[in-house]
Amino acid sequence: MTDLLERITVNPGIFGGKPIVRGHRLAVEHVLGMLAAGDEIGTILEGYPWMERDDVLACVEYARRLVAHERVVPRIDTSAV
Repeated sequence: MTDLLERITVNPGIFGGKPIVRGHRLAVEHVLGMLAAGDEIGTILEGYPWMERDDVLACVEYARRLVAHERVVPRIDTSAV
């Protein structure tokens, strides 16, 4: 998994320092947005011919690691009580 994360870089001159894929002008959040919208990995790769499957997986792993450190407090619905 660590090898995958080497595909994610940060360059202050690109997108204000947001994480990007291998130095290209493609933000990790954009790839995650495409996946969330239902795009398949193959579709993403067709749109970005320079990308590889592991680049997409690196974006998912990057997000997983960020979320792993968050604490989520569920909202309690008191209207049913």
